Amino acid sequence: MKDRLTLGVLGLGEGRSIISACLASDLWELGSICDIDEEVCRARAAEFGLDKYTTSYQDLLDDPDIDVIGIYTPDQLHGRHIRMALEAGKHVICTKPLLVDLGEAKELLDVQRCTGKAVFVGQSSRYFEPMIRQRRDFEAGRHGELLTLETHYVTDARWFLQKSWSRTSGFSWLYNFMNHAVDLAVWYLPDVEEVYAAGIVSENSKEWNLTVPDTIKAVLKSRRGICAGVSGIYAAPTLGSEVEQSISCTLRGTKGISRAGYPKLRYYTNFAPVKKTADLHTYDQLHRYYFRFEAETHHAGEYQNYIEDFARCLAQGTAPKPDLEEGIRTIAVLEAIDESIKTGKVVKVDDVLARYLI
Repeated sequence: MKDRLTLGVLGLGEGRSIISACLASDLWELGSICDIDEEVCRARAAEFGLDKYTTSYQDLLDDPDIDVIGIYTPDQLHGRHIRMALEAGKHVICTKPLLVDLGEAKELLDVQRCTGKAVFVGQSSRYFEPMIRQRRDFEAGRHGELLTLETHYVTDARWFLQKSWSRTSGFSWLYNFMNHAVDLAVWYLPDVEEVYAAGIVSENSKEWNLTVPDTIKAVLKSRRGICAGVSGIYAAPTLGSEVEQSISCTLRGTKGISRAGYPKLRYYTNFAPVKKTADLHTYDQLHRYYFRFEAETHHAGEYQNYIEDFARCLAQGTAPKPDLEEGIRTIAVLEAIDESIKTGKVVKVDDVLARYLI
């Protein structure tokens, strides 16, 4: 394997962060960038001092020097773009959500198994400093036996509806936004088997002619009977991240409790010896690493963390996680949430997967 992997980036809106991450990493080099909008290509080339771009995805696929395609296109296009990259013999890093439904999942699994190339889902929240620290503490057993957890993603994202593609068929607050909170929940409860959820479409979404729920509450139950509460609110005012972190994950165990969040670099713990008040750990010195432009809009440090983890896993011969199978199961949980909202019934995740012969 080469000392440095070469990356091609498709989609230069969100792809801006992975360009920054790649250029700052000792494990990567940037091959070329691509967007169908040439003005965006020129803007990114000027911003990062690049002399190479293309408006044709095929150019990235045909480039023998590119090892990995980073896919940052609109959600509805992910399945097709992943398949094309695999068929071209490239590894794949794809931003979340992996897919907007499971209709393409079996085909992708078949193609991935045939090619042997890695597919990694860019669940960036796992790679934010407080979440990294929380995971280490969990794996070290500091929480004891996990009893329950709560995750949420709460943000007033009505600005997002100014993007024309967000108002086309296939867009969902659940898949595009709440995906973060659901992924954190299934990271700790990978054996989720049942889902119950409720959701509403607020008047604020209806003003944009959207009919998908923007306010969602879900309970996920694992095979062991452990439950996670997952919430998402996206088209209403918030208290602001100083009061309530936009993304939050709270783990409650027999020996201790922790809460990690985003975008503030704060991590709360109460481990043995347990006290009446939690300890606060801050990582403000890393703010410039995680947030490199536009205040806290583009969290490029998370992207650098996950592309470097991806590179190390390939070098060690292990699958970067979350991989395609894990990503598909997360989408199945999302689909179960969606079905439960519509039917008012408990939905089994395995039943969802079985419909697609997975």
